Amino acid sequence: MTDPETHVRPRVGHIQFLNCLPLYDGLVRSRALLDIDLRKDTPDRLSDMLIAGDLDIGPISLMPALANSSDLLVLPGLAVGSDGPVLSVVLVGTRPPEQLDGARVALGSTSRTSVVLSRILLEQRLGVRPTYEVMPPDLNTMLQSADAAVLIGDVALRATYEAERLGLHLTDLGAAWKDWTGLPMVFAVWAVRAAYAREHPETVREVHAAFVSSLRSSLDDLDAVAKRASRWEVFDAPTLAGYFRSLDFGLGPAQQAGIDEFVRRAAALGAVPPGSSLAYADM
Repeated sequence: MTDPETHVRPRVGHIQFLNCLPLYDGLVRSRALLDIDLRKDTPDRLSDMLIAGDLDIGPISLMPALANSSDLLVLPGLAVGSDGPVLSVVLVGTRPPEQLDGARVALGSTSRTSVVLSRILLEQRLGVRPTYEVMPPDLNTMLQSADAAVLIGDVALRATYEAERLGLHLTDLGAAWKDWTGLPMVFAVWAVRAAYAREHPETVREVHAAFVSSLRSSLDDLDAVAKRASRWEVFDAPTLAGYFRSLDFGLGPAQQAGIDEFVRRAAALGAVPPGSSLAYADM
């Protein structure tokens, strides 16, 4: 999957969260990983690596993708989002969210988009004005100094199943967004550096095709993907299958409408310039 003039494998990012396992599983089984230099990390670090030019292609949270749209081209048809409950993007607190006015809310440091989404929902939907503090994503530590915490990824998924037992209030931010706007929520997209796309268009097309094929094969048999994953995860296969089915990996007109609405509301917070948009690669 390399351009013949360079013979260098593209540097491709991979999020080390369960939400990207359906994409990764298909890549492993198709042996496509032999043709790419895969770099695994957290969403915030992968976003920074792609922006800095330390990756050629990779996932990037929606917020930094919007902020760096002049340097990046989004790959069509690939995203991590939800069209309802997402299970792994949550607000967890010792009191209900409508009672967080003047309270302290800890924002997980691995999140860029979800922290803005939480502010939109708290401030614009519920009319509460908490104070915010960015912290490492550890629920116990966060709740020692804050009244609520915003978490993403595997730690958020665990909190979803443990909050009731711990006596905590849990808000699924994907479900809250859908209930409020009627639209899907996109948390991350896949993008290529624009300069790399100009220099290696065929490689980009092949990587994109491998991603799309991998995802389709996994979505066709999510129960098998979940069974394989359960061998080394704390969640059993039915739980993982349910989680994978809650995710929305599409990036079509409905998801674009969700992005546009998110931009409009994020701009009202001053989090993005009004009218911010993504640039898409031509596949």
